[in-house]
Amino acid sequence: MSGTVVVIPTYNERENLAGIVGRVRAAVPDADVLVVDDNSPDGTGVIADELALADPRVQVMHRAGKEGLGAAYLAAFNRVLKAGYDRIAQMDADGSHRPEHLPELLAGLSDSEMVIGSRWVRGGQVLNWPKRREWLSRGGSRYARMWLGLEQRDVTGGFRAFRSDALRRIRLEEVESAGYCFQIDVLWHAHQAGLSIVEVPISFEDRRYGESKMSGRIVVEAMLRVTTWGLVPSQARTAIAADGVRSGGRSSVSR
Repeated sequence: MSGTVVVIPTYNERENLAGIVGRVRAAVPDADVLVVDDNSPDGTGVIADELALADPRVQVMHRAGKEGLGAAYLAAFNRVLKAGYDRIAQMDADGSHRPEHLPELLAGLSDSEMVIGSRWVRGGQVLNWPKRREWLSRGGSRYARMWLGLEQRDVTGGFRAFRSDALRRIRLEEVESAGYCFQIDVLWHAHQAGLSIVEVPISFEDRRYGESKMSGRIVVEAMLRVTTWGLVPSQARTAIAADGVRSGGRSSVSR
């Protein structure tokens, strides 16, 4: 298989999912959509199945339960890489990522290996977002840049696109974060792998329906993990991650 797939993880997004999938299909009609549902108790998975029955371009991956955003993405990435897609995009289901930006992100892959839809570069913006959330996001990106030596402005953003060969070079098996810190973790791995990374401006809008999974505790835990990564050499971090996998451990951060 070749072509493009857009990965959309979900947990309790029944009010948002159909509209987002419809907009994705309109924005990039030649792309497939993979909805990854973590057994949402509100019936999101049922809606996803109905969308898949009505449109052969829509696929659904049902997972046993809520294990965190990162775990959902890793499972989806492994699936679509095995399927042979050339380009892989990721986005949230809550409406904060506008599907209409997808053509710009995917076009960026013609010259780069990874594209980030960025709120914090010139031309990017946030709409209807509480100032507290904006400060947390800006501060989190600034903190991660300082400790990990990253150049990108939007380090925590989850609206991204990858070439499949570049995503393989990231060594996903070494990405240890399951929750909010997953986006930072993947970007750091991409940086270490020497990927060419570009940011394109997006308009980011707060969700209209449902509740955010973000909390101050999650952000603090992510900052502590970033601090640890910055202090521990990459070789030692790989060994620590391997020990955690062998012992059954994984990040406790969840969506």
